[in-house]
Amino acid sequence: MKVLIIGSGGREHALAWKLKQSKKVSRLFIAPGNPGTRLHGENRTIPAEDVEGLRAFALKEQIDLTVVGPELPLTLGIVDAFNSSGLRIFGPTRHAAELEGSKVFCKELMVKYKIPTAWYKKFDNYEKAVSYIETHDGPYVVKADGLAAGKGVLICRTKKEAADAVDLIIRKKAFGVAGKRIIIEEFLEGEEASYLAITDGRTVVPLAPAQDHKAIFDGDRGPNTGGMGAYSPAPLITPALEKEIMETIMVPTVRAMEAEGRPYKGVLYAGLMISGGKPKVLEFNCRFGDPETQPILMRLEDDLFDLLLAAAEERLEGVTLNWGRPAVCVVMSSKGYPGDYRKGDGINGLEEASRLKDVMVFHAGTAMKEGKVVTSGGRVLGVTALGDDIKGAIENAYRAVSLISWDGAYYRLDIGKKAVKG
Repeated sequence: MKVLIIGSGGREHALAWKLKQSKKVSRLFIAPGNPGTRLHGENRTIPAEDVEGLRAFALKEQIDLTVVGPELPLTLGIVDAFNSSGLRIFGPTRHAAELEGSKVFCKELMVKYKIPTAWYKKFDNYEKAVSYIETHDGPYVVKADGLAAGKGVLICRTKKEAADAVDLIIRKKAFGVAGKRIIIEEFLEGEEASYLAITDGRTVVPLAPAQDHKAIFDGDRGPNTGGMGAYSPAPLITPALEKEIMETIMVPTVRAMEAEGRPYKGVLYAGLMISGGKPKVLEFNCRFGDPETQPILMRLEDDLFDLLLAAAEERLEGVTLNWGRPAVCVVMSSKGYPGDYRKGDGINGLEEASRLKDVMVFHAGTAMKEGKVVTSGGRVLGVTALGDDIKGAIENAYRAVSLISWDGAYYRLDIGKKAVKG
């Protein structure tokens, strides 16, 4: 069968790598793809947000299944467009994708259906938001309502920091239209975890739990990024806690979306805070997480194509998944990220790292220039490795990282440390 993957990051490279392993996939396209995805399929220079261009391509090539990587095409209605043309596609519709596309909608849904989350207030006015901050003690979490590439969440310890965050989002429009509305949310203490599941709108099939590292610096310090690394499994998520997450968060959310007339099919990704052994939802995403997808797919022992096709065709009932050894992903980024960063630096050591056993180097922000792979994004590579345990996976990942270099390469040194005891 012919498969089309939409997107160009590390998540899409991981999807391409895993889908190409299926004996049922005869031809694989990635639009627009990157230098890494072309190792597994055929790149096509169609932007991920070009819904009509992608639909025309899928019709022309008679694509059997399209898999959407990033959130933007989902919120633009690509699933609706493909469905209207009789094309099979994996992902939620535009109305269902509002679960990620609007934090206000997401919070209102959770409150209505008693899905555990932090208390919040919504604002579209600077003065009213600042007045609220003055009458409430911190810390505060200030969030842009819309999509902001994982950077629209600001943790503020003081009233001044919170007021500055409101100014940045509403007045200075740092995140454009995504910041027309904001929410000010209770700051939850605890440890974060990522919990992903595949759903066909009725059945919810859990993926292996993972833990992301959002902050740029070691020790979870500094501004948030799109993710500086991840590992799976996450020891924090015990079997009992996993059962509670499924029963109080994942399944109720799919049921709530159905009750709201927005049936949800695709990946449901819950960003969780675990506090006192209890989970609360920080946010939902409507697609595979990045970088969590990299270690999760490295561990998956089943055919990913079968899984995604079954979800698209609403026949997930009875499906269970099998998981292999632990995996760790270390993200290598450009100096300056998540702020301004340079592009076009030549990357050395890719072939040497890729030859290591149990290692995959997933391209995230790379391009080709005069026959050489160069940097083209903030997050450049997701170096991912398996190990007999988390500690072994960490060692294998950093061994590969040590072989790769470019001018200004940066990465955290403590990815996975939380999962290693002693």
